[in-house]
Parts: sequence; structure tokens; C-alpha cells
Amino acid sequence: GEGRTTVYATDMVLATLMCAPRSVYSWDILVKKEGGAIYLDKRTGGVIDETTVSETSPEPIAPDKESINGHFKLCKEATMINTVFPMQVLKTQDGATYDMGSKSPFAPENQPSTKGHVYKSWPLGDKYEVVVRCDVDGVMESKGQTVLANFRALNEFDPRITGVDWRQKIENQRGAVLATELKNNSNKLSKWTAQAVLGGVEVLKLGYVARTHHKDNKRHAIIGTQSFKPKDFANQINLKEDSCWGIIHAFLDLLDKMEDGTFLIFKDPNRPIVRIYETPATAFVSNYTEEYIPENEQALPSQDNADKEDKEDDV
Repeated sequence: GEGRTTVYATDMVLATLMCAPRSVYSWDILVKKEGGAIYLDKRTGGVIDETTVSETSPEPIAPDKESINGHFKLCKEATMINTVFPMQVLKTQDGATYDMGSKSPFAPENQPSTKGHVYKSWPLGDKYEVVVRCDVDGVMESKGQTVLANFRALNEFDPRITGVDWRQKIENQRGAVLATELKNNSNKLSKWTAQAVLGGVEVLKLGYVARTHHKDNKRHAIIGTQSFKPKDFANQINLKEDSCWGIIHAFLDLLDKMEDGTFLIFKDPNRPIVRIYETPATAFVSNYTEEYIPENEQALPSQDNADKEDKEDDV
């Protein structure tokens, strides 16, 4: 609209910001502000695409990089499961595809994409128009209708650590399994729900995926699935849409006051604080290669620049 700042983002980036108060681990988002527009993007190789495990557990996961039950390897395992699970639940025989109107810009040349995309826009107050690309994992039949769906997987790694053995409880006490997941993975489930609500999908289908043996993090079995209506599930986990958009509005108000430039929104790894740093334009360009400068000629930043680059805001 006239005089409005247009904001461009993906559902993952927006959901990360919306659920920021529930996050424990560090994450970051790139911001580019130019010509009346704000672009929110993930950093190449950044962590917001990774699926966390037991992030909000009362018993924190060990930071041990070598252990299969340490934070680093658990994230890799859960991310791999959530790459594979959405494709495993799709029907692929008979070339079953669903036409969403136009070809995905990310699909291989002569193949259907493994994800669909919907583009939505929301006016936010009088100042912002937020344009979002949302991922859709597939479609399902529901009451004779074809509805859009997202597929995500919760994963069990070692019942002796989490305290709930899924294989024993999944049939008769699924509520207890889900309750434990909501306690230990509040941020992850909230982000998935926020993405589903943003994309307007009718069904969020959760898979329960467990290791075949708790000492092997390479082999898994799907031991159950459960479907939810995203808006109902959002109410159940106390994720309020108004609060989510309020958080986005607050971030945009901070960014709107700044001059055009590039910034990094950074969640502190140890405290519930989010900071905004001003960064050089080339700081996170993926094809940026550093030229070798002989040691005695290394340029030091002038004091003016050093001060400017360290400007930060606490949120």
C-alpha cells in the first residue's frame, strides 16, 4: 500500500521470530533494508533450518560433539529425519502429483517438486505489508475434500534420557508421549505450528519416529502418526496469533528506524536476549572469498568503522 514498508520473508524465518521467546539455542537471521523494503532471510549454512531436539527440556542436552546423544549429533539426526519423513508419507506411484497452479522455482528441470509453495501477504498495522513464501508438503483427503498438509516428525533417541518409552506408550498413552514432547520441544512444535498456520494448511501431520536401537542413530522406524488442525493445535499449545504478529511488529519497528543497510538478528546462546547487529554488506555473501593479505599489510578497520559495526540493540 501507499507509504507502507514491504517486508519479504519465508515461513521458516517468520516462525523463528514469532516463537523467539520459546527458543533456548542460538539462531540468527539476515536483514537487508533498502528502498522502502525489508528482506528477512536465513544465512547460508545457518542453523534455523536445523531441527532441534529437547531444546526446552528441564534437563539440558549435553553439548558433547562426539556423542550420538549430544546436541550436535541429535540436531543432525532430527534434521535428516525431517528431510526424509515428509517424502516417505507421500504417494509416489502412478505419478501422483497435485497441481498448485504453477511450477515451483526450485524444482528440478523435468520433475515435480517435493514441496509446494503458497505466497501470502498480510497488512501489519498501517506501516507494513508482510509478504511470505510458505512451504506445503503435500495434500490429503479429508471428508471427501483435498486439503493442503504439512508433515513433520518428532523423534525419540533414548527413553532412558527422556523418561518415556514410546514403544510402550504410543498405543494407549499417546497423550503422555505428546505432553512430554510439548515440554521438551516447545519451540520446535510452536515453529511447525506457526508455519502451518501461516501457510493456511488444513492438516499438520506429526510422525513419531524412534531409533530401531537406542545406540544406533542411523536406523529408525515410524511407530505412529497423529494429525492436527493447526489452529486448534496452536490453541492447545498456547500459541497466540496476536502475540506472534506483535513480535514481528516489534522487530519491524526497530528495523524501520535504522538507515538502509544489512543487519543480523542474533539470539544470544546463553541468555533470553535477541540482539540486532549492523554488518558489512558482504559479511554473509556465500560466494565471497577472502583474498590472502600478507601479514605485515593486513588492514585494520578504522576506529569509525569498528564502532559502527559493533552497534547493537537489545530486544
